[in-house]
Amino acid sequence: MNSLLTLVEAFDRLAAAGFAMGPEWEAGHDLCQAHEGKAEFDWGHALCHRIEGDEWNAGYWYRRAGKPVVAGSFAEEWAAMRVALIGSS
Repeated sequence: MNSLLTLVEAFDRLAAAGFAMGPEWEAGHDLCQAHEGKAEFDWGHALCHRIEGDEWNAGYWYRRAGKPVVAGSFAEEWAAMRVALIGSS
C-alpha cells in the first residue's frame, strides 16, 4: 500500500479516536518515525507531539516538515493536512 495512504488512514483512525493518546496515537507516531525525513510524515510527527502536549518537540517536527506551528484544534489541523496530502476526496 502507498505509504502516504497509510499515513492518511492512520490519522483518520486517530481522528476517529478523538485524537486521544493511546493505541491509535502510538500507531501514527510509529508510522511517522518509520518514515522520518519525508516532509509529510514529519508533519504528522509534529501533530503527534502536539497531541501529546510536547510543544517543543512538535515545533522541531514542524520545522523539519517546513510547516508553520498550528494553533487551532487537532481536528482542524488534520482536516487541513488531509486536504494537502490527498485533496478533498
